[in-house]
Amino acid sequence: MNHLGFKIGKMKIGSFDFTCCEGCQLQLANKESTLPAFLGLLDIRNFREISSERHDDYDIALVEGSITRSDEIERLKAIRAQASVLVAFGSCACFGGVNSLKNKIPAEEAIKGVYGDKKIETMPSTKISDIVSVDFMVPGCPVSKEEVERIVVGVVTRSLNNLPKYPVCVDCKQRLNTCLFDLGEVCLGPVTRAGCDAVCPSGKTPCLGCRGPADDINFPSFLQLVKEKGLSQDEMREKLTFYNGFADYLDHES
Repeated sequence: MNHLGFKIGKMKIGSFDFTCCEGCQLQLANKESTLPAFLGLLDIRNFREISSERHDDYDIALVEGSITRSDEIERLKAIRAQASVLVAFGSCACFGGVNSLKNKIPAEEAIKGVYGDKKIETMPSTKISDIVSVDFMVPGCPVSKEEVERIVVGVVTRSLNNLPKYPVCVDCKQRLNTCLFDLGEVCLGPVTRAGCDAVCPSGKTPCLGCRGPADDINFPSFLQLVKEKGLSQDEMREKLTFYNGFADYLDHES
């Protein structure tokens, strides 16, 4: 037995989706060149993007998507009860993700506008860790395939490793990119956790913070930077709320 409580060897793994687009699971199934070695460490028990087999015994559970219905709560709790390790992967699972935009409008109003008088069960989009304990989080929209593989391999081989603590700006500077603030754009790179190789800013697209906040960020300094650059406060707030990753910071914003 290892320190996480399961036998050393080929680990049984299940991947499960809740309210999401399943893009993170598809990302993991892509790039076939690394897939055989990765799957060589694992016994796939439930992962519909890879296999049609379904089994209820697994050591590791990968969970994608947010929780938006009561039946999803019960299903998630059952998965947590079975799994020795639960990994929330993707921004929806980690923060509520794009789905959390629904929380900004009255549900009854939206349901009536789309479905009329038909009854629809729904609830505010909720991140996985609000329902059950989570052992590891791998944020991103979509996730980095390499990062998920690294985390899972670390669990299996007992060589656990963490997410980067520094912000996207570090990766961006290493790639010698022109700062998007200097181009008149609100970019969340100064406050967002790195690990994506600054793919969006490198394509001249401002960071939207899909990986959530980096460790020990200076949020007041970021707010001041946006103000000093004369950029839109409304645009900044819209970007900060897009994936719901900065909810704690906005709740305490002065």
